[in-house]
Amino acid sequence: MRYRTRMAAAAASGLVLLAGCGLTSGSPLVDDVRPGTVGRGAPLAGADITVTSKEFTEQLILGAMMGIAFKAAGADVLDRTGIQGSVGAREAIKSGDADAMYEYTGTAWITYLGNSRPIPDPHRQWEAVRKADLKNGITWLAPSALNNTYALGMNQANFKKYRTKTLSDVAALSKSDPGAVTLCVESEFANRADGLPGMEKAYGMKISAGNITQMDSGIIYTQAAKGSCTFGEVYTTDGRIRAMNLHVTQDDKHFFPNYNAAPEINSKSLKKYPQMAEVLAPITKALDNTVAQELNAKVDVDGQDPHDVAKDWLVRKGFVKE
Repeated sequence: MRYRTRMAAAAASGLVLLAGCGLTSGSPLVDDVRPGTVGRGAPLAGADITVTSKEFTEQLILGAMMGIAFKAAGADVLDRTGIQGSVGAREAIKSGDADAMYEYTGTAWITYLGNSRPIPDPHRQWEAVRKADLKNGITWLAPSALNNTYALGMNQANFKKYRTKTLSDVAALSKSDPGAVTLCVESEFANRADGLPGMEKAYGMKISAGNITQMDSGIIYTQAAKGSCTFGEVYTTDGRIRAMNLHVTQDDKHFFPNYNAAPEINSKSLKKYPQMAEVLAPITKALDNTVAQELNAKVDVDGQDPHDVAKDWLVRKGFVKE
């Protein structure tokens, strides 16, 4: 299931959380950390900050990074990460029940702000989101290069055979050798305008319905790695890409929306604790797809705890010290 744009499910989850105790749960962050290259001089000493995130691996890692960084900078941090559904986490920031989280620009632009057409340039996409969300009492800080969007992945044997570096190459292959282009995709991707139908239209692909198999996300990676399907729908920051040594085709026409992760902060909270921005800036700048794939794999492939993975990375990079 596409965790960012499944509107009905996300809305339902958000309403349950808002009506119940989902936004009032949480526990104090007790990590024994001190400043490294961030948080020197304890700029957040005396601050009470609540961090949140959605419930999937990457969000749990990003939420932990944020909380640990604030803690190292002197803040008392309440951990409310792991809210089910995008809407619940969004509403926590908007209402002030939580102060900060990492969110995705594409999610805000399409899911929250109601736009149907993504902006191809990632920086302009962020700027548009930032401008629109100021009216909602939310401030977006500078985005990272981490872009968790759609792509097609294939095993190395098939890549060597077909040399499809871009989606334009896949389109050309679908015409020259139609039987070679078999796809494993989620049912949502198969039917969304910003998924398979839109991709086929944008790139002029001709893929037979008999060459498209719908399945759960986790199975897609396994089947693509085995070569049971030539191409599998993947998310560009998924740790299984590295673990299974998949080649990811480039979206050379920039069809898919940009989902760059950036700090999303309640504007009143940022006004109260403006030092949050300087604490997060170098961490956000260090995030990209390679980092995300590595850290996500430690959780989804190696079975490590997301909080431990986040902390280990912050220490290894010198952002904080134990």
